Amino acid sequence: QVQLVESGGGLVQAGGSLRLSCAASGRTSTGYAMGWFRQAPGKEREFVAAITSISGRLYYTDSVKGRFTVSRDNAKNTVYLQMNSLKPEDTAVYYCAAATPAQAPLYLRSRYDYWGQGTQVTVSS
Repeated sequence: QVQLVESGGGLVQAGGSLRLSCAASGRTSTGYAMGWFRQAPGKEREFVAAITSISGRLYYTDSVKGRFTVSRDNAKNTVYLQMNSLKPEDTAVYYCAAATPAQAPLYLRSRYDYWGQGTQVTVSS
């Protein structure tokens, strides 16, 4: 089992920045790929970004490219999501998730085995 705890959410004005953290504990392994998803009220949970386990390959959804950066510190078992130039449409609950090695794409929700409880990000206009 892996436990994931997100932090760093909050209220920020449009154009501002936030950095989310996701701390992993339990049966941790650098072999997990890590992803960030978000869910706005009344909408489906959607993929935001992901980072693979060893190579550190990065993936982003188009709407956040150039604004968000995902990174990981394996020594600290922590994944980060740096969010810059935030827009009101970025408002959502942000979740981190961990995926064991597999072939399915990292933008699929079904790819992930463990989820955090989420952290609220609110961007005011």
